[in-house]
Amino acid sequence: MKLRTYLFLANIISMGFILFSLFYVYDHMKLSREDFVLLSSVTLGASLLSFIIHFIVVHPVQKSLRLITEQAKRISEGDFQGEVPDIGPKEFKELSLQFNEMNKKLDESFQKIKQTESSRRELVANVSHDLRTPLASIQSFVEALQDDVIQDKNKMKEYLNTIQLESKRLGNLIDDLFHLSRLDAGADKFKPESSFIDPIIIETLQGFAIQFEEKELEISVSMPDDLPRLSLMPHKIIRVLQNLIGNAIRHSPNGSTIELSVQNLDEKKVLVSIKDQGEGLLADEKEKIFERFYRTDKSRNRYSGGSGLGLAIAKGIIDLHGGEIGVESEDGVGSRFWFTLLKN
Repeated sequence: MKLRTYLFLANIISMGFILFSLFYVYDHMKLSREDFVLLSSVTLGASLLSFIIHFIVVHPVQKSLRLITEQAKRISEGDFQGEVPDIGPKEFKELSLQFNEMNKKLDESFQKIKQTESSRRELVANVSHDLRTPLASIQSFVEALQDDVIQDKNKMKEYLNTIQLESKRLGNLIDDLFHLSRLDAGADKFKPESSFIDPIIIETLQGFAIQFEEKELEISVSMPDDLPRLSLMPHKIIRVLQNLIGNAIRHSPNGSTIELSVQNLDEKKVLVSIKDQGEGLLADEKEKIFERFYRTDKSRNRYSGGSGLGLAIAKGIIDLHGGEIGVESEDGVGSRFWFTLLKN
């Protein structure tokens, strides 16, 4: 039964009770006929006025309820675009505002779910592709060695070296995926230490000595003497530096210079930047560079060992530290990746 029907019946019952009372009084208290007619007329007039007021008052309430019901039905069908208008009594206006706010949050939640599902599918597709390529390479080389197709020792050594490199690539990819999954799940809690950044940078650069030598790269390091202690997790920041420096090495031409600088940004933050002299980035590439599996040159990066996850992991770690990360670049003139850390 509708609300209007309930209220209409309530009016009829109340008016009927009043008329019954009048008849009762008329019968027992010996009211004059004129008094009875007057009271009955007044009662009927009040009843008519009550019905009119009932219609005026109930109509916006009923309309509000109808609109909320219609919007609720649309939400149940997956449509979150509509809104309930702000009409009716104060309580219904507040209900409409709360309903629209709930609708907005539901829409945002479903959009995030769709985006997550889309990202998950893309992640599975990219992981499958990245795993299939080195596995196929390893399988073909192993089969060639098993079939005694390769007799030359130098060629055999080359094949074994390729198998080793592809196996290392697989290990790096699995490690990146594991690290990224922990960041997504919030498994890595922020447990900072009060540390200086310079020994962390020195330790990280020492791990790239061979790569610098192979490409004849120079490394220029600039740091002030008064660097403060920072609130950070050293092993995580090492991972960020490894990803950014490794990325700079891959994109730097032989014989060029990579510039690493640390400076006090303000009283709360320190800025760390790594600049290369590579090919640079296009404007649309800068917006996507921190996305998972994004590669500016897919064929080159795939064979040079990049998984397309390094920058996404770096961003996740810096976000965990409450800092910012970004890139400044122009096509053909190199790139400068930077991130900030909070002072202790």
